[in-house]
Amino acid sequence: MVVDLAMGWRQLLFENYPVDPAVVAAHLPDGLAVDTFEGDAYLSVVPFTNIDVRPKGLPAWAGVPLPELNLRTYVTHDGVPGVYFFSLDAEGLSGVIGARVTQSLPYYYARISMSSDDDGVQFKSSRRHPGARPAEYEATYRPDGESFTSTDRPLAKFLLERYRLYTEALGGELRYTSVNHDSWTVYEAEADVKANTLFTANGFEMPDSEPVRYYCPGVDVTAGKSTPL
Repeated sequence: MVVDLAMGWRQLLFENYPVDPAVVAAHLPDGLAVDTFEGDAYLSVVPFTNIDVRPKGLPAWAGVPLPELNLRTYVTHDGVPGVYFFSLDAEGLSGVIGARVTQSLPYYYARISMSSDDDGVQFKSSRRHPGARPAEYEATYRPDGESFTSTDRPLAKFLLERYRLYTEALGGELRYTSVNHDSWTVYEAEADVKANTLFTANGFEMPDSEPVRYYCPGVDVTAGKSTPL
């Protein structure tokens, strides 16, 4: 039986690249429409760590950690906004298998290291999934300036205030998962990106635009069951 999950998302970087909507549309399944902000679609690289991943109702100490790296975009279905993932690289093999089976999410097993010090968060991911295209990412990132609530800035609200994940099952069926959490408290961010082949691994050219970056210390999250649309 599939149950709701509880977890914490911590030390997140949202590295958001504006792109032509046609670039994104070519990679979406039928039934999903590109969502845009002032004419731009966005591709976002998101390194972070899950903590205390567990069935909802169990105490936090019963959970497991799951460092993760995502490439995502922003879509609508029948006018309802959400997120669509092109890939999710994660350290935990059991979590990768579980998410592929129960949520129809394109998870890939990767070797991930993550630490933090006065210079910021050091994140490094190398995909090791059998048969998958290689994907490397390495960056050091940190908050810059004062914190703000994502709902206070239109672009941050567009990129971050998303409470539905859209997925495509193996047979082509569209599904969704609802997620719930408080509004994001975020900072503008600085990042030194040493390697990033996520775009080419997912069939995109590296965007030539300047990314908009946000850092979030974290939110606590609950995620529902994967449900057919």
